[in-house]
Amino acid sequence: MMEAIDRAALLRRAAVAGLAPRTFIRPHPRWRFVFVNHATTNPFFVPARYGIADACSLYDVAADWTGSKRSDVAEMVDAMNRAIERRADGIAVSVIDPVAFNEPTARALERGIPVVSYNADGGRGNARLAYVGQDLYQAGLKFGARIVELVHEGDVFIFIATPGQLNIQPRVDGAVDAIRDSGKPIRVHVVATGADVAAERRKIEQIYLAHRGLRGMFAVDGGSTQGVAEVVHRYHLHRKGVRAGGWDLLPGTLASIAAGRLDFTIDQQPYLQGFLPIQQLFFYRYSGGLVSPAETNTGLKFVTRANVARYLTTRTRYEGSSREQKYPVS
Repeated sequence: MMEAIDRAALLRRAAVAGLAPRTFIRPHPRWRFVFVNHATTNPFFVPARYGIADACSLYDVAADWTGSKRSDVAEMVDAMNRAIERRADGIAVSVIDPVAFNEPTARALERGIPVVSYNADGGRGNARLAYVGQDLYQAGLKFGARIVELVHEGDVFIFIATPGQLNIQPRVDGAVDAIRDSGKPIRVHVVATGADVAAERRKIEQIYLAHRGLRGMFAVDGGSTQGVAEVVHRYHLHRKGVRAGGWDLLPGTLASIAAGRLDFTIDQQPYLQGFLPIQQLFFYRYSGGLVSPAETNTGLKFVTRANVARYLTTRTRYEGSSREQKYPVS
């Protein structure tokens, strides 16, 4: 009974203490975390980098942004090795290769450096502590199901910038599986477009000109999606019954949805893919390793003509459309 009374009293004291004004985060070292990215200059990661900056400001830590401009795995591994040798306090890495990041991840953990993956997480056997990002294969399944709703038969082309890389290939795999499982007479063709946005657009146009009877044009990366939108616009394909859609929130993509040229795009919340790794690495350090990073699915949201207006009229850093830190006032 005495133990129960003491415990109740302790809880009451803790509750009262919790009401007293105080700073949540106590003084701590200014830890430095390193992001190893596969497309360091890609506009998709603008809101992600705002998320990194906001989390660093909130938790009084620092972050470096490094890696490769064009998904060069060797460059990314070199960047990760530099972070390990310079004793980074934590590493967030986009795991776009199934094996290349396994050894540096294991070495970092052996040296006491926590590692999380973000945006892509396809490395089997990778010992990273957690993944922050979209469930890519499940997103691909939903993407494929939406294609089946829009296109009932005929040739459908799915465009992918870099086939095989694990930040986007699982989306294609899921889409192909969903379309096949639907049983509909849809013929799927997967086409590589490359990492250069201008080249992506040219490739997509070439495909259309060679297959004018196609019934759908879809893409699993932001650059290819914008390329699809431009080709649909140039050749007035939507009014001819060609359905189209893709991924991410590039300005041209959103404008095309509003104009009725694209049927949808997919929001995977890039801001959170920057903010949450910092938060999780911080609490790992702040708690002495007791608060371990947690698996976090940043989700999937279909953006269509019915809900695109808010994306176009709300200027915030959360979608990369502004540097301003603000919230909409109703």
